[in-house]
Amino acid sequence: MASGKTALLKCLNGILKPKGAIYVEKMDMKKLEPSEIAKKFGYVPQRGEINFLTVFDAILLGRKPYLRWDVSEKDIKIVEETIKMLKIEHLAIRKLNELSGGELQLVLIARAFAQQPKYLLLDEPTNNLDIRNQIEVMRLIKRAVEEKGISALVTMHDINLALNYAEKILLLKNGKIFAFGSRDVINSEILNAVYGIKAEILRYDGRILVVPEL
Repeated sequence: MASGKTALLKCLNGILKPKGAIYVEKMDMKKLEPSEIAKKFGYVPQRGEINFLTVFDAILLGRKPYLRWDVSEKDIKIVEETIKMLKIEHLAIRKLNELSGGELQLVLIARAFAQQPKYLLLDEPTNNLDIRNQIEVMRLIKRAVEEKGISALVTMHDINLALNYAEKILLLKNGKIFAFGSRDVINSEILNAVYGIKAEILRYDGRILVVPEL
């Protein structure tokens, strides 16, 4: 049974309309226009739409909430800086349908960064990425949070990545909150209750590693 991670992000981003209410900064999200939501929330879905746009143009779409009659020099500069930040300059003029799954994921993340939101919503952003790029993406997200003063809500299955990059951990089970808190909220009993596995939690040099029994 699905836990509800993706649904939670879609409710925050206005894609889904919950029966109840969602308030962010005391604002009722149901009452905000899509353009207002887009200026506050940058959303990275699990799977992006594949089309014939170039990577540059796809990332430029992140500026859509701010566009009036034409693309400005500021918009172009933000896209260029974002491409450089994610180190995907070599992909800039390639088309989306020519990219690998991992490359497409980086483009989706770049588009969200170009949106310059106050909150980043990332649904499994390390999917389709090798371990090197998984770590690089998590570092980028952490750096953006620290340097740009934004907040990031990231859903993922990789408990080890979450433990080593997140400030707070929220565990969902069957659509309900099972546990929430700092990294210390994760223990062997919680892992057994949520995942049905026995695991040991190791700590070394400030890092945390969950080692399941095989």
